[in-house]
Amino acid sequence: METSVLKVDPTNPESDVIGRAAAVIRSGGLVAFPTETVYGLGAKGLSAEAVAGIFNAKGRPSTNPLILHVSDASEVLNVAADWPATAQTLAARFWPGPLTLVVPKRDSVPHIVTAGGPTVAVRCPNHAVARALIRAAGVPLAAPSANRSTELSPTRAGHVLKGLNGLIAMVLDGGRCSGGLESTVVDVTGEIPRVLRPGLITVPMLEAVCGRVEVGAKSEGVARAPGQMAKHYSPRTPLVLAEDADAEHRRLKDAGLRVISLGYDLIYDYRFISDDPAEYAADLYALLHELDNGLYDQIVVEMPPDTPEWAAVRDRLTRAAARE
Repeated sequence: METSVLKVDPTNPESDVIGRAAAVIRSGGLVAFPTETVYGLGAKGLSAEAVAGIFNAKGRPSTNPLILHVSDASEVLNVAADWPATAQTLAARFWPGPLTLVVPKRDSVPHIVTAGGPTVAVRCPNHAVARALIRAAGVPLAAPSANRSTELSPTRAGHVLKGLNGLIAMVLDGGRCSGGLESTVVDVTGEIPRVLRPGLITVPMLEAVCGRVEVGAKSEGVARAPGQMAKHYSPRTPLVLAEDADAEHRRLKDAGLRVISLGYDLIYDYRFISDDPAEYAADLYALLHELDNGLYDQIVVEMPPDTPEWAAVRDRLTRAAARE
């Protein structure tokens, strides 16, 4: 399969380009497209056959559920059997945006989308291309990140092609994704909202809107959201986390390894990254893609502070460094 790459204006997407991509979606094909978080790999979300194509292209395990994307909050009842008051409150504040809400699913949502579970994860992205594509396709889009399973998420079209060239029909190249990390996922099916995956919307931001929230997925047998695997978001080059990255860098270098480090207060052979959590998040995957070039035996990353503002970054780095 030849993967077509179409340039698209990220703020005012051309109708003919969107129309071509929507036609691919309607025919059951796969299209990678930009969102404000990372590039997603979209398929008809209510077609089990189309969604199976996502799992095949990514090499994704069937136990890892997907997020359904809608173009407007008014569309959620096409996929949600219930829309709790907390969901309404959070959506009114954060949609469109990098927030995914887990709610009871309608029977029309295929089991392959939800890993066989009773709930579905839904998001309304804050990106003109994504929303235009959903509207033109006329269906919710199932869309995980547009990369091979467990590998680095893409924040540029070139990152998508590194893993999926020849495996998907089309990439809409809308430039750099501004947010850089996947959405915050909140389960609102219980009495107290529960954060299943930290993201750009932090726990303090959520609590300012809906009161107390709990953090961490329960052991329920079936995952309710993506981002729960121990190893995820990983470069092919082994990644090591360190509180003292300089010392770890020197230790590995003395052992004869080719080492590069990533941090914001380092000395030896490093790439600078901002000490502002939002800027760090926006740049992290792009920098890791750049360093994952076969020239190094190890990537050392200085662990950011353990505060709510850094929770999403720490989560992604911890999973990226996991060996299994």
